[in-house]
Amino acid sequence: MLELIFSALITIVPDYLYRHYKQGKRFGHEINLFTVWYELRWGITSCAVLAITLLTVIFYFHPTTTNVTSLFRTVSILSDRPGRVEEVYVLDNEFVRAGEPIFRLDTQRQQAAAETARRRIAEVDAAATVAQAELAAAEGNIVSSESQLKQSQDELTRRQDLAGRNQNVVSEQELERLRLTVDGLSGSLDAIKAQRDAIQARLRVLLPAQRASAEAALTQAETEIEKSTVYAGTNGTVRQFKLKPGDLVNPILRPAGILVPEGSGRGRFQAGFGQISAQILHLGTIVEITCASKPLEVIPMAVTEIQRVIAGGQLRPTDQLIDIQDRARPGTILTVLEPIYAGHANYVPPGSRCIGVAYSNHDKAIKAGEISGFSAFLTRIVDGMGIANALVIRIQSLLLPVKVLVFPN
Repeated sequence: MLELIFSALITIVPDYLYRHYKQGKRFGHEINLFTVWYELRWGITSCAVLAITLLTVIFYFHPTTTNVTSLFRTVSILSDRPGRVEEVYVLDNEFVRAGEPIFRLDTQRQQAAAETARRRIAEVDAAATVAQAELAAAEGNIVSSESQLKQSQDELTRRQDLAGRNQNVVSEQELERLRLTVDGLSGSLDAIKAQRDAIQARLRVLLPAQRASAEAALTQAETEIEKSTVYAGTNGTVRQFKLKPGDLVNPILRPAGILVPEGSGRGRFQAGFGQISAQILHLGTIVEITCASKPLEVIPMAVTEIQRVIAGGQLRPTDQLIDIQDRARPGTILTVLEPIYAGHANYVPPGSRCIGVAYSNHDKAIKAGEISGFSAFLTRIVDGMGIANALVIRIQSLLLPVKVLVFPN
């Protein structure tokens, strides 16, 4: 409307004044509804062309968007395993700090497993004590067997010496009996040594391995007990949290609630501009926004980040070939906005939907000499045209409460 009024002031109005005062034609007589087109055809045509040109220039160099939102992060409250709720520590809409417990699952089975592992450790320790006693007994048996074997060997040697001097003194049967005794004692000694080695292997390898296995089972059970308590990972407010003792929680089916981190989404907005504005938007571009959650106020923002890819063009491998014509939505240029004045947008609730206007500013380029002469003059005019959108967004900010409260959709 402002562009049309401006175009009429320099086209239709001078044309009408010329015909009324210079040619003496009167509105409603010579210039009426039937002759207005013929009489003012040049002014009407020029006004339409100029208005369309102004609209194109203004909306290209000062793009507008209705897609401005302060996105905020949420954290799902999940347990590591399914189970029944034993105790709940917080209430819905309660603020929690990082590390504070939220709820605890039933741990009877895990505590039984931990107690079993402790009993197993005690059993292994007892077995080690018994094995030590068995090892001491085996060592004593070895000493006793070695003594008996040495005695039998000495007896056999002595009898063999006597038989060598006089064969009638010692019979061959007695020598054979002594040899068998020596062999038996030698075998018994080997068996006792093997038994000692087995006991040592049990003490050195088997029992430590069994104890380590029991300790690992105990650690696993204690870890499961610790994981049964769900803690807050960050400062925030608990939302949609309706757990009661006895409820069944399953991390696969649904979360127990949602944690909204403290400060998430505040003072930071995301705006989606049309793709035709890709060459206009840059870091530092001034954007003014107004939000329904904070009416009657225009908040100056600055572009701090620009996503260099358009989300509508992303592709993931599937079992079907993608047809480009199926991509109905062209996508937008995503920009991140932050307030120019610190704290100016703190009262805008995260998730608010806003509208925004961006303004071109070529002042630095002109001062740096990158744009000069007539181009600089035209560029100054283009930058100044942003006042039209500035007026529009302020009018929208004023009319927004009336539109929402008096004329709702």
